Amino acid sequence: MVDLYPSIEPFERGMLPVGDGHEIYWEVCGNPRGKPALVLHGGPGSGSSSTVRRYFDPEAYRIVVFDQRNAGRSTPHASERTIDLATNTTAHLLSDIEQLRRYLGVERWLVLGGSWGSTLALAYAEAHPERVTELVLNSIATTTAREIEWITRGVGAFFPEAWSRLLDGVPPSERSGNLIDDYHRLLMHADPAVQDKAARDWCDWEMAIVAVRSDHTPHPRYLDPAFRLGFARLVTHYWRHRGWLAEDQLLHGVGRLAGIPGVLIHGRLDIGGPLVTPWQLAQHWPGSELVIVDTAGHDARDPGMAESIAAATDRFRRQGC
Repeated sequence: MVDLYPSIEPFERGMLPVGDGHEIYWEVCGNPRGKPALVLHGGPGSGSSSTVRRYFDPEAYRIVVFDQRNAGRSTPHASERTIDLATNTTAHLLSDIEQLRRYLGVERWLVLGGSWGSTLALAYAEAHPERVTELVLNSIATTTAREIEWITRGVGAFFPEAWSRLLDGVPPSERSGNLIDDYHRLLMHADPAVQDKAARDWCDWEMAIVAVRSDHTPHPRYLDPAFRLGFARLVTHYWRHRGWLAEDQLLHGVGRLAGIPGVLIHGRLDIGGPLVTPWQLAQHWPGSELVIVDTAGHDARDPGMAESIAAATDRFRRQGC
């Protein structure tokens, strides 16, 4: 394993208009002449983090980070009281990535994605394999209906108290049988108090199912009401549409990645996202390697996760430039 690289600041940043009234925040750091690398954040709706810059050797990489539509510093933000999410789909995000690539003058790049970012990275690579040199994925998800059903209901068998609280967040008279639809309706309610309570209830569930270690601490971003609301809205928006992906679309399309090296990094303790998902991908993807971190769950802050990501980018820093 390697230690993470020192903290660095971007040498360039800006806002890129991508259509439909959206502007996405982007930044570049590291070596302006280095190997291009793109980072796709999770969520959907988490926004980018400065920590991801430390996964790369700053002397070797030109590191591109951006906030996806309605997330982070991109505008408009999903927490706005009357936000319309109709122009935020997986297809829109793939188009945004290509617009950013062309704007920055990048021909090909390594793509790093974690959690929802791994879904987006796979979708991008399968749509544009000629633009991807390598893939580094962690806490892997492919956003299938069965994964969504597991993470919103099945995993409640391991967290019964937390799941009961999630269910209780929807008044019995308003339950439709689809918890994601119910929460999305509450999150988009006209009453800000209803929105805020639903966002807190949803994010409490998100925090609970990643806390598989006794020393786990919740991410401080959940203390921000605007983050909670925007995040919960985007997660439920994407999950209720199953990421606008056909069932097992990414697994069935993995043949398009032949010739693209990949490292799949996953925590054995990731209860919300079981290891079977990356294991199946690795079985069907020639040239990929599955790295199992026995001490980690879903959170990239868990022991061994970040170090494994940095080790993977180190392996690729002199390849495929």
